[in-house]
Amino acid sequence: MARTDVVVTGIGATTPLGGDVASTWDAMLNGRSGVSALTQEWAEQLPVRIAAPLAVDPAGLLDRVKLRRLDRSEAIAIIAAQQAWADSGLGDSGLDPERLGVSVGSGIGGALTLLAQDDILEASGPRRVSPHTIPMLMPNGPAAWVGLELGAQAGVHSVASACATGAEAIALGLDMIRAGRADVVVAGGTEAVIHALPIAGFSSMRAMSTRNDEPERASRPWDKGRDGFVLGEGAGILVLERAEHAAARGARVYARLAGAGLTSDGYDIVQPHPEGAGAVRAIARAIADADVAKSDITHVNAHATSTPVGDIAEIKALHRALGDHPVLTATKSMSGHLLGAAGALESIATILAIRDSVVPPTINLDEPDDGLDLEVAANKARHMDIPAALNNSFGFGGHNVALVFTRA
Repeated sequence: MARTDVVVTGIGATTPLGGDVASTWDAMLNGRSGVSALTQEWAEQLPVRIAAPLAVDPAGLLDRVKLRRLDRSEAIAIIAAQQAWADSGLGDSGLDPERLGVSVGSGIGGALTLLAQDDILEASGPRRVSPHTIPMLMPNGPAAWVGLELGAQAGVHSVASACATGAEAIALGLDMIRAGRADVVVAGGTEAVIHALPIAGFSSMRAMSTRNDEPERASRPWDKGRDGFVLGEGAGILVLERAEHAAARGARVYARLAGAGLTSDGYDIVQPHPEGAGAVRAIARAIADADVAKSDITHVNAHATSTPVGDIAEIKALHRALGDHPVLTATKSMSGHLLGAAGALESIATILAIRDSVVPPTINLDEPDDGLDLEVAANKARHMDIPAALNNSFGFGGHNVALVFTRA
């Protein structure tokens, strides 16, 4: 039995680099950073006082009354989903809602709501706590709201696999269509937790960069001077569609989601396997699932968060799984790390790299690590033929997700 082909027919995003896909992609290609200093009073005593906030605040994009009922992670998921849905042209297609699914995840969920409402509880008592608190903080809230916005009835799902969440949500969307559960799945990730507590927690782990005096230069994957990731916020959404369904309506197709590979390390709650063993297996499974040759994958959008251990573990994995021919990039050097939304945003960057035959740069790569033995588009975009590309996402808990996209 022939396997169902799945294509990408819509993309949407709101990120530290821009309020939509076009502005985000332009910033990436031109090597602009979305990282800036945190000037809020609550950040004054933190060891880390930099982050990558949204370029466009959701307050001006959604109805004010509706916005009060939404956690920030929910609001930006809706914004990105609305963009992707409009981009797909499905709005007036007569799609049966029972054939429309949603798979949108968040690594942390409604933490801003939880913290804000706890402050209200402590200061003013239980009667002042918002009646919208639970729908705002529940981890499935973003997926549920996107499903409600679009009237999806084929299933609304919310995965949570830390920094692999966005990619895993896309992989689940692929599975839903292949299994015949849906013709269209709106899939991706969202995250909004720029707040003192998450920053303090990550700082205590020594996972974040403390380059407070040079925010735009703080995220520097594979550079010898890297000292941790930079926290970002944002959402990325893809519209996945059964290829025959897309062709029947004459849809514009960005790329084919050809394969996915998911594994777990079984090694440590926060540290990756030092040789990237789980990542190797995930990449190998994605390539086999996509039924492409390793040589076809000429570009990799790497997970590469700018941590001393993780960056080189991934390089070892890529070397073992693919060889030495792909050209790499780490777009987190510009966007910061969007946690649960990272894999979704980087999938969009991978898709556009294939479409435009260009690899966006890794900025701030001034002195490459001695362990970096693969080619990187360093500090300048690279124009090249990209028949197929790989996007890697890894998360605390040992989650590994690899996605293979090919030309439509």
